[in-house]
Amino acid sequence: MPKVEITVPEHLEMQIAQLVEQGEFVNREEAIEELLSTGLRAYKTSGPMDEEEPGFEEEGMMGHEDEYVF
Repeated sequence: MPKVEITVPEHLEMQIAQLVEQGEFVNREEAIEELLSTGLRAYKTSGPMDEEEPGFEEEGMMGHEDEYVF
């Protein structure tokens, strides 16, 4: 398996370490591999987000400012 070296922000490293500590993953390498795989599958399914295209986020789904859009 190819090796890749990456630099991640401290808050991401802390979240990964916490997941390993909680027993979600055996070690950091497994966590990073699984999280990258999951992220790539999600990206492939939904495609890139075009942030310039206006959507429902600006006014809420029904035009009400107090509604949340996910």
